[in-house]
Amino acid sequence: MSVKRTLMMVGLGIFGIIALIAVFTSWYTVDESEQAVVITFGRADDTITEPGLHFKLPWPVQSVEVLSKETFSLKFGYKQNKDGELEDYDAETKMITGDEHIVLTDLVVQWKITEPNKFLFNAQDPEEILHSATSSAIRSIIGSSNIDAALTDGKADIEAKTRELLVSLIEKYDIGISILGVKLQDVELPNADVRAAFTAVTDAREMKNTKINQAEKYANQRTNEAEGEKDAIISKAEGEKTARIEQAQGDVAVFNKMYEQYKGNKQITRERLILETLENVLPKAQIYIMNDDGSTMKYLPLQALQPTTQETPEKQETTATQETSKEKKEGSGN
Repeated sequence: MSVKRTLMMVGLGIFGIIALIAVFTSWYTVDESEQAVVITFGRADDTITEPGLHFKLPWPVQSVEVLSKETFSLKFGYKQNKDGELEDYDAETKMITGDEHIVLTDLVVQWKITEPNKFLFNAQDPEEILHSATSSAIRSIIGSSNIDAALTDGKADIEAKTRELLVSLIEKYDIGISILGVKLQDVELPNADVRAAFTAVTDAREMKNTKINQAEKYANQRTNEAEGEKDAIISKAEGEKTARIEQAQGDVAVFNKMYEQYKGNKQITRERLILETLENVLPKAQIYIMNDDGSTMKYLPLQALQPTTQETPEKQETTATQETSKEKKEGSGN
C-alpha cells in the first residue's frame, strides 16, 4: 500500500513538473526592437517580427531564439574596455599600401541581422566571420592604394571600395547579415617622425587648396564687377544713343515744319529766321531794321517803356501836380 502511494506521489510530482514546464515554455514575448525564430526539434520554422505575446508548443518540442533588429557596430583595430578607454590592436591594423608603406588602419562596420534563420544555422559564429571578412576587405583595398590616398583625400574612396568588397563577401558567405556602412576612423603611420612629415605635407596641401579657392573667389568677384561695369557702360551708351536719336528726330520734325512754312512765304520766313538767329547769338543786343530810305525802325521786342526804378505813390502824386500846374501856366500865357 505504501509502495503504490509512493509511486502515485512520484507520478504526480513528475506530472506537476511537466505541467509547469509546459505552462512556462508555451509562450514568449517579442519587443519592437526584436525578432524571433521558432525552432521545432532543432529546425527553424517561422520568423516572428511582430511585437507582442506569442504562443508555441512547450519545450522540448519547440523553442525560441530572440534576436535584435537594431544596428550593430563592429570595431576593427580597437576596442573599448570597461573603463571607457580605447585599446588599440596594432597587430590587427598594420597593413601595407600599394607603394609599400606600412599604415595603421582602424574602422567601424555598421551591420544588422536581416535573415535570422541563416544567422543562426548557416554559421557557427557569424560575427567572427564578419570580422575576418572585414580584415580581408580593408587589407585588399589598402594594398591597392598609395600612401597619399590613404592618409589624405582618398579616404572616402577607400571606404566606398571596402564596403563594396565586404558586401560581396558577406553575400557569398550567406550568413543573414547586411552591411549598412563602413567608416574609417584613423589611418596613420606607425613611426612618429614619418607621421609628422606626412602631417606637414597634408597641411601644405590643404593650405594650397585654400589659397587656390581664395584666388578663384577673388577672380570670380573681379569678373562679376567687370561684367557689371561693362553692362552699366553699355546701358549708358544705349541711353545716350536713344536720346540722340530722339533729339535728332525732333530737330528733323522742327526743320520739316519750318520748311513747310518757308515754302509758303519764303521772304518772311527767311527774315524771321535771320532775326531769331541774331537774338540767339546776341541776346543783349538792340536790333534795328533799316528802311530803304535810310531811317531806322525799332524791332520787337521793344525796350521797356516803364522806368527802371519804381516810383512811390507820393512821388507820382507830386509829379502829377507839377505837370498840372505847368499846363495851367501854359494855358494862361496863351
